[in-house]
Amino acid sequence: MKNTNMKNNNTQEQDTMAAIGIGAMIVFIALILVAAVAAAVIIQTAEKLQQNAQSTGEDTTDEMSGKVQILNVFVNDGAASYEVYFRLAAGSDDTADTDILWQVSCDDGAGAFQYIAGNFGDASGGSVVDLGDNAAADVDDVEAGTAYRYTLDATGGGGDCSPDALFAANVKATLYIHVVGGGTTYDILKVNDATEGAVVV
Repeated sequence: MKNTNMKNNNTQEQDTMAAIGIGAMIVFIALILVAAVAAAVIIQTAEKLQQNAQSTGEDTTDEMSGKVQILNVFVNDGAASYEVYFRLAAGSDDTADTDILWQVSCDDGAGAFQYIAGNFGDASGGSVVDLGDNAAADVDDVEAGTAYRYTLDATGGGGDCSPDALFAANVKATLYIHVVGGGTTYDILKVNDATEGAVVV
């Protein structure tokens, strides 16, 4: 009789151990599933952050590199225009002259706002000329690393921000140059001498 009871006790003890093992296995599998879900969320978040960072970086690069650097501005025709010397910022892609937009705004000295705008491909404003081209031919594409000049007519559209107008009213004008898909450059034009060839500061 004693031997039989001992066998039953052993059997019950073994069954209890098996139940504990199954419970531990279920907990272990649950932990693996939770870890997998957490890992998937972390990976997805990291990919999204990386894509956002890459997009922001590309936009910043385009904005910083795809812009015009104004080298100098001279009086071309006191009654109408300026000669703008410029180049594209380092790392910029070739840009069509029609994708370089400009606008000039000024006060006529009596409180009236003047506004003139155009693009570097506008025939009424003049041609974009490569300074290294002895033939002084008009170019349609502006390349980085090369200096150019452009005759900017500041009297179109009913406005007048010409050198003579600024000099007579003793006011300044603001010149903005925008590159489509790129950045914006601005400069303040102050005319102390409206004769041809005078430097605009």
